[in-house]
Amino acid sequence: MTSPSYVDVPGLNFDWLNLDTETGARLQATRRGLTLEQINTLTRYGVVDLDEAGAPVFKPRGALADPRSPRHARQYRSKADVWSESAMLLYEEANQRQWSSAVDIPWETIQPLPDDLEWAMCTLCTFLTQVEFIAGDLPGRFMEQVHPDHFESQLFLGTQIMDESRHLDVFRKRALVNGGGMVDAGFGAINLLSVDDFTEMTALLHLVGEGFVQTLFRMGELIAQNEAEKKIFRLSAQDESRHLAFGVTHMKYVMDTEPWRKEELHHYLDIQEGALAQSQQASLTTNPTTGEALAILAGGGIEHIDEGYAKLLLMRKRQVNEYMHRLEVIGLGDRRERMAPGLREFLDPVN
Repeated sequence: MTSPSYVDVPGLNFDWLNLDTETGARLQATRRGLTLEQINTLTRYGVVDLDEAGAPVFKPRGALADPRSPRHARQYRSKADVWSESAMLLYEEANQRQWSSAVDIPWETIQPLPDDLEWAMCTLCTFLTQVEFIAGDLPGRFMEQVHPDHFESQLFLGTQIMDESRHLDVFRKRALVNGGGMVDAGFGAINLLSVDDFTEMTALLHLVGEGFVQTLFRMGELIAQNEAEKKIFRLSAQDESRHLAFGVTHMKYVMDTEPWRKEELHHYLDIQEGALAQSQQASLTTNPTTGEALAILAGGGIEHIDEGYAKLLLMRKRQVNEYMHRLEVIGLGDRRERMAPGLREFLDPVN
């Protein structure tokens, strides 16, 4: 038997205490708690003047990088590529306004409905379940590409994934809870799966896609048949408002700091408007299947479908005009002249 070998243990080393870092910070929580905005008032740890991220390594902002750190080639370095001035506020709000599809929806208010209304709601909920999968998957693809120096946008995307997970959950539950079921699924918004850039994702998903869906959710009173459905649409609209705000403020930041990218943004919108303006799977109100379902729900039954279509046109008009308002906020007011004809026809005249 050989003798056991021993490893020499070096003496204690406190070099890690000799740091060149900002110390002595003291912050007081306000009635809103201790927020990201407060933390960012600390000079070294804030995001001010970080228009270009540091080395592409996984170190927290304000910390010193280990010189041995491997590099990550897929991180965006320019702040304009990922930043939203509202990301911190939206992240804090998302944390405070979470809700549960299990206990926060008054499911007991759902009573048996006539077949036409039940299957119309199941058709709508099948579509929404499908697109919410994509709305959660797509931001997840870009989280690792946000540099740690601009991590606030990454935090927000994490809350969006949670929101979309809850949406697909609640709409699936509604389809299955009242004697109906999931209907035949279409393709869904599969054009979004080919997106390969953060700003392109924001333009197509947040600004256009979520913007049009948010208008529908806010008008949920027109199509809801009970208090449970009203609350589903109301809470989902609350979540979508955050996603939409992130998209608007990100694109506004791009326009304010890199105005030469204007035609790039227009190109993204050309693509998505082309899909929305046609009777394709990507559009709720023009897709024949979901359009008919919405008209039945808005009219209160298949015998009142003409009245439902009249309400659906009002919904479409509101979607397009709210979209145009957001474009003006971003700095793309000239979009009015080049908007897809199928959408432009719904615009209110300029005063």
